[in-house]
Amino acid sequence: MKPQSYWGTVWKRLRKNKTAVGGGIILLIFIICTLAAPVLAPYSYIQMNVQDRMLGPSTAHLLGTDEFGRDIFSRILYGGRISLLTGLITVACASVIGTTLGVISGYYRKIDIYIMQVMDILLCLPALLLAIVIIAILGPGLTHAMLAIVIGVIPVYVRVVRASVLSIREKEYVEAVRALGISDFKILVRHILPNVSSPIIVLSTLMFGSSILAAAALSFLGLGAQPPTPEWGAMVYVGKAYLSKAWWMSLFPGLAIMLVVLSFNLLGDGLRDALDPKLARK
Repeated sequence: MKPQSYWGTVWKRLRKNKTAVGGGIILLIFIICTLAAPVLAPYSYIQMNVQDRMLGPSTAHLLGTDEFGRDIFSRILYGGRISLLTGLITVACASVIGTTLGVISGYYRKIDIYIMQVMDILLCLPALLLAIVIIAILGPGLTHAMLAIVIGVIPVYVRVVRASVLSIREKEYVEAVRALGISDFKILVRHILPNVSSPIIVLSTLMFGSSILAAAALSFLGLGAQPPTPEWGAMVYVGKAYLSKAWWMSLFPGLAIMLVVLSFNLLGDGLRDALDPKLARK
């Protein structure tokens, strides 16, 4: 019988985690719905109809309408594209930059002190405050909000990757290939990075939800996506002025944010358990 590969074992153990599977199913539903938004959306997400303004949930409008008569369900579907894409871009950029800096900091001890001093300064500032300062300099907008989130997330990646590299660089096999005269670049690519991939995957999954939440928070403050963009945080912000008359305007976009962030957290927790080397040996 052929022995199961490491990633095959991880996948098998992940499937046994019911909460992780539940989170994955919720996330998959959101991804499919947002990708199929042109087919599933019953109305245009931007077309106004003043006659239907602030209608409650009904068969005609499943989640009601907003102050301009736009269908909330259609706007949530299209808004999911923006929120999920925002999370994907910010996590991808932060992971690449943070992983690179973390590997360099952990492997080259002479450079470590300079990189970590910068990271410590960034970590000393509250993430939301740092984002507000960056956006105040660059101006409001979704692109600037994403840049602010990336800058705030990079230090987290650097610290996690650096800690892993510090442990791995002292292993016997790393010292052996270094003694053979193998270049540092090949050592980092072939022996260091593959062994720090597990914490990066787990962290990226958790940061995905956090990035979506941060983008929604900035949009809620008027610093991220600007109307009429159907971003979930911006929709919650607009709806708060009509809570007494049209509660659905804020409730349903808020529920969408909660469910997506929850699904990423559940999936991230499941991945952390599945990738745990202590459990993998059992």
